[in-house]
Amino acid sequence: MSTPHTHQDHPEQLLFSVVIPAYNYAHTLPRAVKSVLPQLQTLAGELLVIDDGSTDDTAAVLERLLDETGTSMRVIYKKNGGPASVRNLGIARTHGRYLLFLDADDELLPDALLQLAAHIDRHPESRMIIGEHCSISPDGRQRRHSVHPLPESACARVRAYLLDKTLALSNGACAMHRDVFEHGDYPEALRSSEDIPVFAQALARYPCSVLNHPLALIHKHDTSLRHNLTHARTVQLKLVDEVFSDRRMPSSMQALRRPFAAQRCLSLFRTFQSAGALAEARHFYREALRYDWKVVFHWSYTRKFLRSIWRV
Repeated sequence: MSTPHTHQDHPEQLLFSVVIPAYNYAHTLPRAVKSVLPQLQTLAGELLVIDDGSTDDTAAVLERLLDETGTSMRVIYKKNGGPASVRNLGIARTHGRYLLFLDADDELLPDALLQLAAHIDRHPESRMIIGEHCSISPDGRQRRHSVHPLPESACARVRAYLLDKTLALSNGACAMHRDVFEHGDYPEALRSSEDIPVFAQALARYPCSVLNHPLALIHKHDTSLRHNLTHARTVQLKLVDEVFSDRRMPSSMQALRRPFAAQRCLSLFRTFQSAGALAEARHFYREALRYDWKVVFHWSYTRKFLRSIWRV
């Protein structure tokens, strides 16, 4: 189901498309929607909410929001396919030059789109704009996350993002031009970490820029798909293959594949070790060593690996 498109006659005039993927966040969805709609009154943009087969009251909440907002937003209902399928549908069903994906439990800050529009006027060549965000922990504590200047070379940017972790990107605080998706959309086989290959290809292949202004409030939770064992077992090292597929990553940056694989193995080691799945954890520690023997000097991981052996 979709409501009428208010800009259907002149899609080429749209600057922004804000897409909100919604899956079982009925209680926070109105907050997300209402953080976007006032900003579209003064800008050429659109809002699309996609319900990914929610089993809570999301559909009813969306119907109420449609009654309140009229044609200011569109809604699409689909069978559950995971976050990547929602993002890809959002790309296909919107018309804005720049896309911004806002999670249903987060919110845009009041001047986010105006700040982005002004930045685009100053940097029309930019294909990914990386803004600041504020995170809110479950206990209500708020923290502002600044963005450092980008390294000059594309390879250094990819290294900073994938390996050094000195470049953080967050949906809701990042706008991407449609050109970015020419080298690959969101990998639907991944039910978590699906944004990493897209962010990486944008950094590797396109002009990017930094906006030193907070754009979104990101609400943190104790549970996360990234630490879900089922998804970890499904994805494993497929993320590495996806990030470094030939269509996404230039040949000049393929040397980063092995260190990223080692880092991914350590992440999986930590996930399984924290869940008490020690045999699987030990397997990924050994895999990390196979990709990069210097992993042994990461003492916090090595100590946990040795302790898991002693428990056997």
